[in-house]
Amino acid sequence: MPTLRRRARTIALQALFEIDCANHDPKATSDRLVAEGGLPDDAADFARELVAGVLEHRKDIDGIIQTYAPSFPVSQLAAVDRNILRLAIFELLVNNRVPVKVAINEAVELAKTFGSESSARFVNGVLGTVSAKLVKRPASENSKVTGITGT
Repeated sequence: MPTLRRRARTIALQALFEIDCANHDPKATSDRLVAEGGLPDDAADFARELVAGVLEHRKDIDGIIQTYAPSFPVSQLAAVDRNILRLAIFELLVNNRVPVKVAINEAVELAKTFGSESSARFVNGVLGTVSAKLVKRPASENSKVTGITGT
């Protein structure tokens, strides 16, 4: 059974996908999906925080995706892959409340569940490069990150 945080990430991904593809209202979409998901308050807040954070930093995040996956214009990426990358890059560079390996593993698991046959490998490759180039965390500290500002 998935953890509450994984369920929250799944709901956040679903919301981001819907907002991206159908241009639905972010708050209404997040609230509806959280209610349907039956998450406890702390997990529901986490899902909403992820969606709001990705949307707030989307332009910068998309620039990072373009930089580290230059063969694939962001607008032409599969919508699922694009939003998994957005979510994970937000967690890696802005939210930074989980270890790098956890953020990447969670994104790969989402890609395995919702993406194509090659999604997990693609997501893992892009995030591995992003983390190697942009994430600056001493082994004993998981809170200082360089990259996107305005956290």
